[in-house]
Amino acid sequence: MFRKILIFCLFYFFSNQLTFANVEIKARTAILQDFLSGEILYEKEPDRSIYPASMTKIMTSIIAFDLIKSGDLKLDEKFIISEKAWRLSTAGYSSMFVMVGDEVSVENLLKGIIVASGNDACVALAEGIAGTEEEFAIIMTSKAKELGMENTNFANSSGLNDPDNYSTVRDIMIMSNYLIKEHPKFYEWFKEKEFTWDRTGGDPITQGNRNPLLYKNIGADGIKTGYLAVERYSLASSILRKGRRLIAVGSGFESKNLRSRESSKLLTYGLTNFDLVEISKKGEPFDSVDVWLGKDNSVKVYTNEDIYKIIKKGQKKKIKAKLIYDGPIEAPIKKDQILAKLKIVYDQEIIGEYDLLSSNEVKKVNIFSRLMKSLNYLIWGDV
Repeated sequence: MFRKILIFCLFYFFSNQLTFANVEIKARTAILQDFLSGEILYEKEPDRSIYPASMTKIMTSIIAFDLIKSGDLKLDEKFIISEKAWRLSTAGYSSMFVMVGDEVSVENLLKGIIVASGNDACVALAEGIAGTEEEFAIIMTSKAKELGMENTNFANSSGLNDPDNYSTVRDIMIMSNYLIKEHPKFYEWFKEKEFTWDRTGGDPITQGNRNPLLYKNIGADGIKTGYLAVERYSLASSILRKGRRLIAVGSGFESKNLRSRESSKLLTYGLTNFDLVEISKKGEPFDSVDVWLGKDNSVKVYTNEDIYKIIKKGQKKKIKAKLIYDGPIEAPIKKDQILAKLKIVYDQEIIGEYDLLSSNEVKKVNIFSRLMKSLNYLIWGDV
């Protein structure tokens, strides 16, 4: 047996290499993440405490989506509107304009939250699910901790002024990542530019989405704006272009225009300064390793997770994948058995190491075949 190292070059040559550039975002705090690799491309005081304002509504939606996914809530289920919810339909608040005693479907409430940013819809949904908004906020915070949002506490479902409703842009990014990954179909609602509510006892109301990036031709498809006088303007945003997704979160923009311009600038920075390299897809054969004394002479191996890496633009020639194992590997081999290591090297530094597992089992040959193989090996050194 001997140690084998197979090197795969994961690059193509760029004739026009782009230079890496720094960027400064005019916000108190901001973060940018590549969705597939999970790598952070930019951060500015990402763990600074903020009041998330209406970005809170992302978690309100997530709680409902999780319940729908588990079968504990249905889109056509209807909740009765309380006076507390109705009071947030008055002028000065983002509202869906529900009325006391109305029975509104979960689907309409969710679209009222996601598109129209209705605070009244948030309270109605929270009360319908948990009985009270206070109990719903406890569920929200529990989910946040489950997701690893260590610096977040939710005190209400809408993000209205409350000193106990706080988070960070890093935590909002984690929450946004979960939303997109776990609920891709529902996430499509976040790019809808308007919502028409056929309210009871009045003419239909059509409201536009407040996310300014949806109206720019940059591929934005979410996520949620926010505003509080104490926090100023905030935005959790995402862009999808040519199969590549970025998530940006910023807070403390001094104006609506700055929020739009700087968020767009941050997302564009991620696209133009970095390349995404696909290394391996979960469960798909990556390569094969040699087998000794088996009914097959080799077996395919795979990774049990998607592997993507982000590198500076024009540097793909510097990234390599090394398949390392002590081989040939003696049969029998079980399916899903760890057989080798995959090491990712960028510019001569290891940037990732992953297990490679057997795609199928390999049984041992019978005793006669083993003797012949052993004899062949002793004479010719051929395995």
